[in-house]
Amino acid sequence: MSNPETTRTATVDAATLRELIAAGRPPRLLDVRTPAEFETSHIPGAYNVPLDLLKEHREELRNHLDEDVVLICRSGARAAQAEQTLAGVGLPNLKVLGGGMMAWQAADAPLTRGAARWDLERQVRLVAGSIVLVSILGSVLVPGLKWVAGFIGAGLTFAAVTNTCAMGMLLGKLPYNRGASCDLDTVVGQLRTGPTAGQRS
Repeated sequence: MSNPETTRTATVDAATLRELIAAGRPPRLLDVRTPAEFETSHIPGAYNVPLDLLKEHREELRNHLDEDVVLICRSGARAAQAEQTLAGVGLPNLKVLGGGMMAWQAADAPLTRGAARWDLERQVRLVAGSIVLVSILGSVLVPGLKWVAGFIGAGLTFAAVTNTCAMGMLLGKLPYNRGASCDLDTVVGQLRTGPTAGQRS
């Protein structure tokens, strides 16, 4: 059970973060999206630490994060989960980029761009919508299929209430979303030595 005091998330807006980076005082930027989302576009100098990897190896990662940390995702939801996870192992000085990459892009802030891929939220909408559509159409022939649509609806409602998404976590493990090698040893190596050339550019 989570402590109410630890569920409050400190945020930093895109303009303030941009000023910190421009002033040469950047916090450690951890982008918790999937490797494919990260490759599509990210803030220069950010480290890709996918949320599932961060949750699984929070204790090891905590030993390599002793400065100010800003957590980044598409909209802020996954970054808030990452903040709670790292705060749970005693990591101080955590903030979430308010509005995530959507706010960063809206501010016309610097980006490193790669090959475009669908972000995870869009993939969830496609898969959930397709399952519901096929279930409803199929229920004309097999009436029981309507309950599949109901199950998906219940799952999406639960995801909204709890700010988690089991479907998103499953889709994040597909090869399409794991574009680059992103394992614990690679992440820890980058945290020790700095982002790779591809992450810096």
